[in-house]
Amino acid sequence: MDNLKFMIPGKPEYLTMVRLSISSIAMTAGFDIDAAEDIKTAVSEACKLISCHGYDGFSDKYELQCNVEEKRIEILIKDQCELHTLEKLSKPCRNCPKEGDLGVFVIQSLMNEVEFGIEEDGRKSIRMVKIV
Repeated sequence: MDNLKFMIPGKPEYLTMVRLSISSIAMTAGFDIDAAEDIKTAVSEACKLISCHGYDGFSDKYELQCNVEEKRIEILIKDQCELHTLEKLSKPCRNCPKEGDLGVFVIQSLMNEVEFGIEEDGRKSIRMVKIV
């Protein structure tokens, strides 16, 4: 099993780097192009939920953990900041997901397992699993 861990700045412009990285990881792990696209889309939506949703500012940083096994990838995205201080251009953010939003449905429809969590300190996490 390969374990990868990234600390991502919460700025939305880093999302492109996350999408490219997770797609490359999925392809390297043996997922076909369609599955890699599903994973990339789900991770993108999850990052938006973690870094943006419900706050006046973007999360300063969040963590992405990726555990790769044969025919299986597990991704955990966790809010890792105490404050959400990165300024949004508009409030509420035009792209900010809402509870029950399409982004939540997208994640659940593209991944085999999904768990949404809130830690005792209020930090959110999303765990996703995709199986070939």
